[in-house]
Amino acid sequence: MSAILNQCAVSHLNPLKPVKPKSLTRRELPRLRLNSVRCESAAAVTADDLQITLSNGNDSLDIFRILNGMWQTSGGWGRIDRDDAVDAMLRYADAGFTTFDMADHYGPAEDLYGIFINRVRRERTPKLLAEIRGLTKWVPPPVKMTRSFVEDSINKSRKRMDVACLDMLQFHWWDYANPGYLDALKHLTDLKDEGKIKTLALTNFDTERLRIILDNEIPVVSNQVQHSIVDMRPQQRMAELCQQTGVKLITYGTVMGGLLSEKFLDTNLAIPFAGPPLNTPSLQKYKRMVDAWGGWSLFQTLLQVLNKIARKHGVSIPAVAVKYILDQPAVAGSLVGVRFGLSEHIRDTISIFPLVLDEEDVEAIKEVSSKGKNLMKVIGDCGDEYRRV
Repeated sequence: MSAILNQCAVSHLNPLKPVKPKSLTRRELPRLRLNSVRCESAAAVTADDLQITLSNGNDSLDIFRILNGMWQTSGGWGRIDRDDAVDAMLRYADAGFTTFDMADHYGPAEDLYGIFINRVRRERTPKLLAEIRGLTKWVPPPVKMTRSFVEDSINKSRKRMDVACLDMLQFHWWDYANPGYLDALKHLTDLKDEGKIKTLALTNFDTERLRIILDNEIPVVSNQVQHSIVDMRPQQRMAELCQQTGVKLITYGTVMGGLLSEKFLDTNLAIPFAGPPLNTPSLQKYKRMVDAWGGWSLFQTLLQVLNKIARKHGVSIPAVAVKYILDQPAVAGSLVGVRFGLSEHIRDTISIFPLVLDEEDVEAIKEVSSKGKNLMKVIGDCGDEYRRV
Protein backbone atom coordinates (compact mmCIF):
# COMPACT_ATOMS: atom_id res chain seq x y z
CA MET A 1 0.00 0.00 0.00
CA SER A 2 2.86 2.40 0.75
CA ALA A 3 3.93 2.16 -2.90
CA ILE A 4 0.59 3.54 -4.06
CA LEU A 5 0.54 6.22 -1.35
CA ASN A 6 3.92 7.42 -2.62
CA GLN A 7 2.76 7.38 -6.23
CA CYS A 8 -0.50 9.20 -5.45
CA ALA A 9 1.37 11.77 -3.37
CA VAL A 10 3.65 12.61 -6.28
CA SER A 11 0.66 12.81 -8.61
CA HIS A 12 -1.04 15.20 -6.18
CA LEU A 13 1.95 17.47 -5.68
CA ASN A 14 3.54 17.38 -9.10
CA PRO A 15 1.11 16.27 -11.83
CA LEU A 16 2.75 15.19 -15.05
CA LYS A 17 1.53 14.24 -18.48
CA PRO A 18 -0.26 10.92 -18.79
CA VAL A 19 1.92 7.99 -19.67
CA LYS A 20 1.09 5.03 -21.85
CA PRO A 21 0.67 1.88 -19.71
CA LYS A 22 3.20 -0.86 -20.26
CA SER A 23 4.37 -3.96 -18.50
CA LEU A 24 6.52 -3.11 -15.50
CA THR A 25 9.38 -5.09 -14.06
CA ARG A 26 9.91 -5.12 -10.32
CA ARG A 27 13.01 -2.94 -10.81
CA GLU A 28 10.92 -0.35 -12.68
CA LEU A 29 8.18 -0.12 -10.06
CA PRO A 30 9.96 2.35 -7.75
CA ARG A 31 10.34 4.67 -10.76
CA LEU A 32 6.59 4.70 -11.28
CA ARG A 33 6.29 7.64 -8.91
CA LEU A 34 8.44 9.68 -11.32
CA ASN A 35 6.04 8.99 -14.17
CA SER A 36 2.78 9.19 -12.26
CA VAL A 37 -0.40 9.87 -14.16
CA ARG A 38 -1.66 13.43 -14.22
CA CYS A 39 -4.86 14.18 -12.31
CA GLU A 40 -5.97 17.81 -12.40
CA SER A 41 -8.35 17.40 -9.45
CA ALA A 42 -5.99 15.22 -7.44
CA ALA A 43 -6.69 15.04 -3.72
CA ALA A 44 -4.30 13.92 -1.01
CA VAL A 45 -4.64 10.13 -0.68
CA THR A 46 -4.55 8.43 2.72
CA ALA A 47 -4.46 4.78 3.72
CA ASP A 48 -8.19 4.97 4.46
CA ASP A 49 -8.80 5.81 0.79
CA LEU A 50 -6.96 2.68 -0.32
CA GLN A 51 -8.31 0.00 1.99
CA ILE A 52 -11.50 -0.76 3.87
CA THR A 53 -12.51 -3.16 6.61
CA LEU A 54 -15.33 -5.62 5.95
CA SER A 55 -16.86 -6.82 9.20
CA ASN A 56 -19.77 -8.56 10.86
CA GLY A 57 -19.67 -9.22 14.59
CA ASN A 58 -16.25 -10.57 15.49
CA ASP A 59 -15.29 -11.29 11.87
CA SER A 60 -13.32 -8.72 9.89
CA LEU A 61 -11.01 -8.45 6.90
CA ASP A 62 -9.10 -5.49 5.48
CA ILE A 63 -9.09 -5.40 1.69
CA PHE A 64 -7.65 -3.09 -0.92
CA ARG A 65 -10.46 -1.10 -2.57
CA ILE A 66 -9.39 -2.06 -6.10
CA LEU A 67 -9.40 -5.84 -6.35
CA ASN A 68 -7.50 -7.78 -9.00
CA GLY A 69 -10.22 -9.77 -10.78
CA MET A 70 -9.04 -13.18 -12.00
CA TRP A 71 -12.00 -14.32 -14.13
CA GLN A 72 -9.75 -13.53 -17.09
CA THR A 73 -7.52 -16.50 -16.23
CA SER A 74 -10.33 -18.96 -16.97
CA GLY A 75 -9.96 -18.94 -20.76
CA GLY A 76 -11.40 -16.81 -23.52
CA TRP A 77 -9.05 -13.85 -23.08
CA GLY A 78 -5.91 -15.43 -24.48
CA ARG A 79 -3.59 -18.21 -23.40
CA ILE A 80 -2.26 -17.73 -19.88
CA ASP A 81 1.35 -18.72 -19.28
CA ARG A 82 1.68 -19.81 -15.67
CA ASP A 83 5.08 -18.26 -14.97
CA ASP A 84 4.25 -14.99 -16.75
CA ALA A 85 0.96 -14.77 -14.87
CA VAL A 86 2.57 -15.28 -11.46
CA ASP A 87 5.29 -12.75 -12.30
CA ALA A 88 2.54 -10.26 -13.16
CA MET A 89 0.71 -10.98 -9.90
CA LEU A 90 3.91 -10.16 -8.04
CA ARG A 91 4.22 -6.86 -9.93
CA TYR A 92 0.69 -5.91 -8.95
CA ALA A 93 1.36 -6.80 -5.33
CA ASP A 94 4.63 -4.85 -5.35
CA ALA A 95 2.73 -1.85 -6.71
CA GLY A 96 0.26 -2.07 -3.82
CA PHE A 97 -2.62 -3.97 -5.42
CA THR A 98 -2.69 -6.71 -2.84
CA THR A 99 -6.23 -8.13 -2.99
CA PHE A 100 -6.97 -10.91 -5.50
CA ASP A 101 -10.46 -12.17 -6.35
CA MET A 102 -11.01 -15.60 -7.89
CA ALA A 103 -13.36 -18.60 -7.85
CA ASP A 104 -13.26 -22.37 -7.78
CA HIS A 105 -14.43 -22.44 -11.41
CA TYR A 106 -12.11 -19.75 -12.83
CA GLY A 107 -9.84 -22.27 -14.51
CA PRO A 108 -6.37 -22.22 -12.89
CA ALA A 109 -7.01 -19.06 -10.80
CA GLU A 110 -6.76 -20.71 -7.39
CA ASP A 111 -3.69 -22.70 -8.46
CA LEU A 112 -2.00 -19.53 -9.72
CA TYR A 113 -2.70 -17.87 -6.39
CA GLY A 114 -1.14 -20.82 -4.57
CA ILE A 115 2.07 -20.49 -6.60
CA PHE A 116 2.00 -16.71 -6.16
CA ILE A 117 1.55 -16.75 -2.39
CA ASN A 118 4.43 -19.21 -2.03
CA ARG A 119 6.69 -16.88 -3.98
CA VAL A 120 5.58 -13.99 -1.76
CA ARG A 121 6.51 -16.09 1.28
CA ARG A 122 9.95 -16.83 -0.16
CA GLU A 123 10.82 -13.63 -2.03
CA ARG A 124 9.04 -10.72 -0.34
CA THR A 125 8.95 -9.13 3.08
CA PRO A 126 6.69 -10.30 5.92
CA LYS A 127 5.02 -6.88 5.71
CA LEU A 128 3.89 -7.44 2.12
CA LEU A 129 2.84 -11.01 2.90
CA ALA A 130 0.60 -9.69 5.69
CA GLU A 131 -1.11 -7.34 3.22
CA ILE A 132 -1.97 -10.00 0.62
CA ARG A 133 -5.60 -11.11 0.47
CA GLY A 134 -6.99 -14.02 -1.51
CA LEU A 135 -10.77 -13.96 -1.93
CA THR A 136 -12.38 -16.94 -3.62
CA LYS A 137 -15.89 -18.08 -4.49
CA TRP A 138 -17.67 -21.37 -4.17
CA VAL A 139 -20.34 -22.07 -6.80
CA PRO A 140 -21.75 -25.51 -5.94
CA PRO A 141 -24.16 -27.60 -8.02
CA PRO A 142 -27.75 -27.85 -6.72
CA VAL A 143 -27.21 -30.98 -4.62
CA LYS A 144 -27.88 -31.69 -0.97
CA MET A 145 -25.63 -29.51 1.15
CA THR A 146 -24.22 -31.96 3.68
CA ARG A 147 -21.42 -31.04 6.05
CA SER A 148 -19.01 -33.43 4.32
CA PHE A 149 -19.79 -32.10 0.84
CA VAL A 150 -19.33 -28.48 1.92
CA GLU A 151 -16.12 -29.20 3.83
CA ASP A 152 -14.61 -31.25 0.99
CA SER A 153 -15.30 -28.40 -1.44
CA ILE A 154 -13.70 -25.80 0.80
CA ASN A 155 -10.70 -28.03 1.44
CA LYS A 156 -10.10 -28.21 -2.31
CA SER A 157 -9.82 -24.42 -2.49
CA ARG A 158 -7.57 -24.34 0.58
CA LYS A 159 -5.28 -26.90 -1.03
CA ARG A 160 -5.20 -25.19 -4.43
CA MET A 161 -4.53 -21.77 -2.87
CA ASP A 162 -2.03 -23.33 -0.42
CA VAL A 163 -3.50 -21.64 2.64
CA ALA A 164 -4.68 -23.06 5.95
CA CYS A 165 -7.45 -20.48 6.15
CA LEU A 166 -9.28 -18.80 3.28
CA ASP A 167 -9.30 -15.02 3.74
CA MET A 168 -12.83 -14.90 2.32
CA LEU A 169 -15.25 -17.43 0.90
CA GLN A 170 -17.95 -15.87 -1.29
CA PHE A 171 -20.93 -18.18 -1.76
CA HIS A 172 -23.16 -18.38 -4.86
CA TRP A 173 -26.47 -20.23 -5.20
CA TRP A 174 -28.31 -20.91 -8.43
CA ASP A 175 -31.91 -21.65 -7.42
CA TYR A 176 -33.74 -19.88 -4.59
CA ALA A 177 -36.57 -22.44 -4.84
CA ASN A 178 -34.08 -24.82 -3.25
CA PRO A 179 -33.55 -23.60 0.35
CA GLY A 180 -30.34 -25.63 0.62
CA TYR A 181 -28.37 -22.39 0.48
CA LEU A 182 -29.12 -21.87 4.18
CA ASP A 183 -27.79 -25.33 5.01
CA ALA A 184 -24.62 -24.59 3.04
CA LEU A 185 -24.13 -21.26 4.76
CA LYS A 186 -24.59 -22.78 8.21
CA HIS A 187 -21.93 -25.40 7.42
CA LEU A 188 -19.67 -22.64 6.09
CA THR A 189 -20.20 -20.71 9.32
CA ASP A 190 -19.10 -23.78 11.29
CA LEU A 191 -15.98 -24.08 9.11
CA LYS A 192 -15.28 -20.41 9.74
CA ASP A 193 -15.56 -20.95 13.49
CA GLU A 194 -13.11 -23.86 13.12
CA GLY A 195 -10.53 -21.59 11.49
CA LYS A 196 -10.76 -22.76 7.88
CA ILE A 197 -12.39 -19.53 6.64
CA LYS A 198 -11.68 -16.06 8.01
CA THR A 199 -14.73 -14.24 6.62
CA LEU A 200 -17.89 -15.43 4.92
CA ALA A 201 -19.52 -13.50 2.07
CA LEU A 202 -21.97 -13.82 -0.79
CA THR A 203 -21.95 -13.24 -4.51
CA ASN A 204 -24.94 -12.47 -6.73
CA PHE A 205 -27.56 -12.73 -4.00
CA ASP A 206 -30.62 -10.48 -4.20
CA THR A 207 -31.90 -8.18 -1.47
CA GLU A 208 -34.66 -10.52 -0.27
CA ARG A 209 -32.33 -13.47 0.19
CA LEU A 210 -29.65 -11.32 1.81
CA ARG A 211 -32.22 -10.27 4.40
CA ILE A 212 -33.22 -13.90 5.02
CA ILE A 213 -29.57 -14.90 5.43
CA LEU A 214 -28.93 -12.12 7.93
CA ASP A 215 -32.15 -13.00 9.80
CA ASN A 216 -30.71 -16.50 10.15
CA GLU A 217 -27.66 -14.96 11.85
CA ILE A 218 -25.22 -15.94 9.11
CA PRO A 219 -22.36 -13.43 9.59
CA VAL A 220 -21.72 -12.41 5.97
CA VAL A 221 -19.54 -9.33 5.51
CA SER A 222 -20.19 -8.54 1.83
CA ASN A 223 -22.11 -9.36 -1.33
CA GLN A 224 -20.32 -9.22 -4.67
CA VAL A 225 -22.66 -7.93 -7.38
CA GLN A 226 -22.63 -6.46 -10.87
CA HIS A 227 -22.55 -2.65 -10.61
CA SER A 228 -21.63 0.00 -13.14
CA ILE A 229 -22.86 3.36 -14.42
CA VAL A 230 -25.07 1.35 -16.78
CA ASP A 231 -26.20 -1.12 -14.11
CA MET A 232 -27.24 0.86 -11.03
CA ARG A 233 -29.56 -1.85 -9.66
CA PRO A 234 -27.58 -2.30 -6.41
CA GLN A 235 -28.47 1.26 -5.41
CA GLN A 236 -32.22 0.70 -5.72
CA ARG A 237 -32.75 -1.83 -2.90
CA MET A 238 -29.55 -3.59 -1.92
CA ALA A 239 -27.55 -0.55 -0.78
CA GLU A 240 -30.21 0.49 1.73
CA LEU A 241 -30.21 -2.92 3.42
CA CYS A 242 -26.41 -2.91 3.41
CA GLN A 243 -26.30 0.47 5.11
CA GLN A 244 -28.75 -0.75 7.74
CA THR A 245 -26.80 -3.93 8.49
CA GLY A 246 -23.17 -3.03 7.78
CA VAL A 247 -22.82 -5.53 4.92
CA LYS A 248 -20.69 -4.07 2.12
CA LEU A 249 -20.87 -4.38 -1.65
CA ILE A 250 -17.96 -5.53 -3.79
CA THR A 251 -18.65 -4.73 -7.40
CA TYR A 252 -17.71 -6.35 -10.68
CA GLY A 253 -18.47 -5.38 -14.27
CA THR A 254 -17.66 -1.81 -13.28
CA VAL A 255 -15.83 -1.08 -16.55
CA MET A 256 -18.06 -3.58 -18.40
CA GLY A 257 -15.24 -5.77 -19.60
CA GLY A 258 -13.55 -2.77 -21.24
CA LEU A 259 -16.60 -1.31 -23.00
CA LEU A 260 -16.36 1.72 -20.71
CA SER A 261 -13.11 2.88 -22.28
CA GLU A 262 -11.67 5.08 -25.01
CA LYS A 263 -11.36 1.99 -27.20
CA PHE A 264 -15.10 1.93 -27.86
CA LEU A 265 -15.66 5.70 -28.04
CA ASP A 266 -17.07 6.87 -31.40
CA THR A 267 -17.52 3.35 -32.74
CA ASN A 268 -20.46 1.84 -34.59
CA LEU A 269 -20.79 -1.88 -33.95
CA ALA A 270 -23.74 -2.09 -36.34
CA ILE A 271 -21.29 -1.89 -39.24
CA PRO A 272 -19.32 -5.14 -39.68
CA PHE A 273 -15.62 -4.75 -38.84
CA ALA A 274 -16.08 -0.99 -38.20
CA GLY A 275 -15.30 -1.20 -34.50
CA PRO A 276 -13.16 -3.22 -32.11
CA PRO A 277 -14.17 -6.89 -32.00
CA LEU A 278 -16.20 -8.19 -29.08
CA ASN A 279 -13.79 -11.07 -28.74
CA THR A 280 -13.86 -11.89 -25.04
CA PRO A 281 -16.57 -13.40 -22.82
CA SER A 282 -16.74 -10.21 -20.76
CA LEU A 283 -17.18 -7.90 -23.78
CA GLN A 284 -19.95 -10.12 -25.10
CA LYS A 285 -21.64 -10.32 -21.71
CA TYR A 286 -21.66 -6.58 -21.10
CA LYS A 287 -22.67 -5.74 -24.68
CA ARG A 288 -25.89 -7.63 -23.87
CA MET A 289 -26.25 -5.43 -20.79
CA VAL A 290 -25.83 -2.31 -22.95
CA ASP A 291 -28.55 -3.60 -25.27
CA ALA A 292 -30.90 -4.18 -22.33
CA TRP A 293 -30.14 -0.73 -20.89
CA GLY A 294 -30.60 1.47 -23.94
CA GLY A 295 -28.56 0.40 -26.94
CA TRP A 296 -25.29 1.41 -28.53
CA SER A 297 -26.32 4.96 -29.49
CA LEU A 298 -27.14 5.90 -25.89
CA PHE A 299 -23.99 4.11 -24.74
CA GLN A 300 -21.98 6.36 -27.07
CA THR A 301 -23.57 9.38 -25.42
CA LEU A 302 -22.44 8.02 -22.07
CA LEU A 303 -18.90 7.44 -23.34
CA GLN A 304 -18.77 11.01 -24.67
CA VAL A 305 -19.80 12.38 -21.28
CA LEU A 306 -17.24 10.20 -19.50
CA ASN A 307 -14.55 11.18 -21.98
CA LYS A 308 -15.21 14.86 -21.34
CA ILE A 309 -14.90 14.30 -17.60
CA ALA A 310 -11.78 12.16 -18.03
CA ARG A 311 -10.06 14.81 -20.16
CA LYS A 312 -11.01 17.48 -17.65
CA HIS A 313 -9.24 15.57 -14.88
CA GLY A 314 -6.41 14.12 -16.95
CA VAL A 315 -7.40 10.49 -16.40
CA SER A 316 -9.00 7.72 -18.45
CA ILE A 317 -12.64 6.77 -18.98
CA PRO A 318 -12.20 3.54 -16.92
CA ALA A 319 -10.80 5.59 -14.02
CA VAL A 320 -13.90 7.81 -14.03
CA ALA A 321 -16.21 4.80 -14.30
CA VAL A 322 -14.61 3.01 -11.35
CA LYS A 323 -14.38 6.10 -9.16
CA TYR A 324 -18.08 6.86 -9.70
CA ILE A 325 -19.04 3.41 -8.40
CA LEU A 326 -16.54 3.47 -5.52
CA ASP A 327 -18.26 6.67 -4.37
CA GLN A 328 -21.69 5.00 -4.23
CA PRO A 329 -23.31 4.13 -0.88
CA ALA A 330 -22.31 0.77 0.64
CA VAL A 331 -19.61 0.07 -1.96
CA ALA A 332 -16.40 -1.20 -0.35
CA GLY A 333 -14.42 -2.07 -3.45
CA SER A 334 -14.51 -2.73 -7.17
CA LEU A 335 -12.94 -5.48 -9.22
CA VAL A 336 -10.79 -4.55 -12.19
CA GLY A 337 -10.19 -7.61 -14.34
CA VAL A 338 -6.54 -8.38 -15.02
CA ARG A 339 -5.15 -10.59 -17.78
CA PHE A 340 -2.03 -11.53 -15.85
CA GLY A 341 0.90 -11.97 -18.17
CA LEU A 342 -0.96 -10.56 -21.18
CA SER A 343 -1.67 -6.90 -20.33
CA GLU A 344 -1.31 -4.54 -17.37
CA HIS A 345 -3.06 -1.37 -16.23
CA ILE A 346 -1.16 -0.49 -13.07
CA ARG A 347 -0.53 3.16 -13.92
CA ASP A 348 -4.09 3.76 -15.10
CA THR A 349 -5.59 2.12 -12.02
CA ILE A 350 -3.45 4.18 -9.65
CA SER A 351 -5.06 7.33 -11.07
CA ILE A 352 -8.43 6.32 -9.59
CA PHE A 353 -7.46 7.14 -6.02
CA PRO A 354 -6.57 10.85 -6.19
CA LEU A 355 -9.47 11.54 -8.60
CA VAL A 356 -12.27 13.68 -7.18
CA LEU A 357 -15.48 13.85 -9.18
CA ASP A 358 -17.12 17.22 -8.57
CA GLU A 359 -20.83 17.95 -8.48
CA GLU A 360 -20.89 18.89 -12.15
CA ASP A 361 -19.29 15.55 -13.08
CA VAL A 362 -21.71 13.54 -10.95
CA GLU A 363 -24.79 15.32 -12.30
CA ALA A 364 -23.63 14.83 -15.89
CA ILE A 365 -23.21 11.10 -15.32
CA LYS A 366 -26.56 10.81 -13.55
CA GLU A 367 -28.31 12.62 -16.38
CA VAL A 368 -27.17 10.28 -19.12
CA SER A 369 -27.47 7.18 -16.90
CA SER A 370 -31.11 8.03 -16.16
CA LYS A 371 -31.94 8.01 -19.88
CA GLY A 372 -31.47 4.25 -19.99
CA LYS A 373 -34.05 1.67 -18.97
CA ASN A 374 -34.53 0.70 -15.36
CA LEU A 375 -32.69 -2.63 -15.31
CA MET A 376 -34.45 -3.60 -12.09
CA LYS A 377 -37.65 -3.80 -14.15
CA VAL A 378 -35.97 -5.36 -17.18
CA ILE A 379 -33.79 -7.97 -15.41
CA GLY A 380 -34.72 -7.99 -11.75
CA ASP A 381 -32.66 -7.51 -8.60
CA CYS A 382 -28.94 -8.19 -8.22
CA GLY A 383 -27.98 -11.60 -9.57
CA ASP A 384 -31.32 -12.27 -11.24
CA GLU A 385 -29.57 -12.27 -14.61
CA TYR A 386 -28.14 -15.67 -13.59
CA ARG A 387 -31.54 -17.10 -12.61
CA ARG A 388 -33.78 -16.06 -15.51
CA VAL A 389 -35.32 -18.94 -17.39
